[in-house]
Amino acid sequence: MKPVYFISDAHLGLRIPGGEGREAALLDFLSGIASGGSHLFIVGDLFDFWIEYRHAVRPDYFRVLHGLRALVEAGVEVHYCRGNHDFALGPFISDTVGVIVHPREFRGVLQGKKLRVRHGDGLRSGDRSGRLVQSLLNNRLLQATYRLIPPAAGVPLGEMISGLSRRRELARATPEVLAEYRARARAWLEEGDEIVVLGHTHRPEIAPLGGGIYCNTGTWVVRYAFARLLEGKLELLEYLPGENRSVPYAVAGG
Repeated sequence: MKPVYFISDAHLGLRIPGGEGREAALLDFLSGIASGGSHLFIVGDLFDFWIEYRHAVRPDYFRVLHGLRALVEAGVEVHYCRGNHDFALGPFISDTVGVIVHPREFRGVLQGKKLRVRHGDGLRSGDRSGRLVQSLLNNRLLQATYRLIPPAAGVPLGEMISGLSRRRELARATPEVLAEYRARARAWLEEGDEIVVLGHTHRPEIAPLGGGIYCNTGTWVVRYAFARLLEGKLELLEYLPGENRSVPYAVAGG
């Protein structure tokens, strides 16, 4: 049985102090699972701002897109659950790269476990702005209108909007917010899901809840957190690129 992998929130394309090596680490990671994995789930926000233009692809995303295509060609099934920084995941990433795109979430059975996988924006009961963003992301007219803006202007504008969203998210990743995510995951688990995987909070964690397992994949920025499902058991791990190996993720101060 081959393992299933989950990653999220690399925010590639964004300059982050200490995060300069995350693309190279990700490419090494993808190469390593090409022959040993069955599925890869990208739990949103792999890129800091994504929009597809008909005749343009951001050159700084090319290497990772090529790495994902190589995974697909190796027989790994790659799924992308859209995040709040993924403005318009469209035909290029699905038809050309070969990634299966889920506008909202993935629900299915893998390794005998009922999974629910989604990015997690808009989950909080009071997060009206998050749900508004979701509705805008799904608006095809808005997406088509935005594509009329030339990439030279549209990409910087999108990056500015992404930056405003990101600062709001990080400021609100309080213990109360994290507890609300756990409560939402517990409710799903009590309703019948066996594993719930989320991202968005940038806070990696794994915990037994409601008779199942809740995991947040955290980020792939400075430390490289990911989850792995093997023989029905989910683990939260950290990839160590210099050593080309993974270890259990240790929460700082924990």
